Amino acid sequence: MGKKRIVKEESPADVAVDKEERKEEETKVSRKRIDSGVLYVESTYNNTKLTLTDSKNNTLAWSSSGSLGFKGAKKGTPFAAAKVGETLALKAQTLGIKEVKVVVKGVGSGRESAIRGFISKGINLTTIRDKTAVPHNGPKPPKPRRT
Repeated sequence: MGKKRIVKEESPADVAVDKEERKEEETKVSRKRIDSGVLYVESTYNNTKLTLTDSKNNTLAWSSSGSLGFKGAKKGTPFAAAKVGETLALKAQTLGIKEVKVVVKGVGSGRESAIRGFISKGINLTTIRDKTAVPHNGPKPPKPRRT
């Protein structure tokens, strides 16, 4: 009962060819060398996201505290942000990035620790720019409640 399966036996020569093709693909990825990039840090009360781009704002790598396995209130902590910075720095080193400009956005507690974690792996920092949105008195408040 059920479907019949046809099993094909592979020769050792076919397996060796597959391994060579995989090595070629891996080396193609590592050949992409970029000297400088831009690191965007978005820090909220609940999470910290880091995005690494080249000078033309093409995303090269990204990471967040949620993607590292932190859950709930632990995502917004400085410790989680430092871990995010360290993991993204390792990805940046494989791409060959030597220096970054940093653009910070948000008011979370992981702003500074994410940057510290990133530069701890030996990547130079050229500038830090704060693009946190500041309200110019915001929307009109609601009317008082009638009794």
